Amino acid sequence: MDDEPAENISGGESGGGTISEFDPTAADTRAEGIVDRLGELYWQKTYGGQDAFECLVRTVLSQNTSDKASQPAHDALMERYGRDNPGDLAVALADAAQDELAETISSAGLYNQKSETLIRLAERVIAEYGGAAGFDGFVKDEAPTEVRGALLDLKGVGPKTADCVLLFSGGRGGVFPVDTHVHRIARRMGLAPADADHEEVREYLERDVPAGKCGFGHTAMIQFGREYCSARKPACLEDPDACPLADDCDQLGVYPETGEVIDPSEAPER
Repeated sequence: MDDEPAENISGGESGGGTISEFDPTAADTRAEGIVDRLGELYWQKTYGGQDAFECLVRTVLSQNTSDKASQPAHDALMERYGRDNPGDLAVALADAAQDELAETISSAGLYNQKSETLIRLAERVIAEYGGAAGFDGFVKDEAPTEVRGALLDLKGVGPKTADCVLLFSGGRGGVFPVDTHVHRIARRMGLAPADADHEEVREYLERDVPAGKCGFGHTAMIQFGREYCSARKPACLEDPDACPLADDCDQLGVYPETGEVIDPSEAPER
């Protein structure tokens, strides 16, 4: 997409996480082999350690928009309510005027809805965990299934948002968040059924990719989607050799002979 930055903000040298070494020569599943190749193409990282409430805020801002739009909104929010206002970010947002918060995060799109969501989440975090610090401890210390269930119980938090908090804050191995890129690519490549929804794709990937590789599998697959396997013009459409993973892709819904690209769920069975 033209409005995306060149690099996934979760990858590269400045995107957080720590470099993780792995042996790509002994993949047990096709999905693991593809993740290994993505890791060699981009980065291999272990994630975790981000402040849980800030991670939740950042992921809400990223909903239905690009990094290029959400990152400035996150930075503006943190300048106004976080880093330059010492204290508890949840308290700061719970006390924020909704119209002012909406103006602050306007670059993220859907800013009225997102500002209402952030204030509501901040109030809930204070009521149930005593504030951002208590929420951070809960996310990092409690069982992943309990944390995921609690996150999904928060209005405005869906599976992808919950999984991103578990991954980037809790550092939970085996969590493979599924955004639109991952959902498209996993089905197009044949790593999950063509008609699988987001949750089903997550189940297939978490089943077939080792826990330690799920984090960078998620971020590297997003980068691959931006650079090669876009929704409308995948690299293989005009030149199969232009895609570094073309030799291990089912190309479901992609028809180079006609130039047609459709959702994998609409492709006839092969």
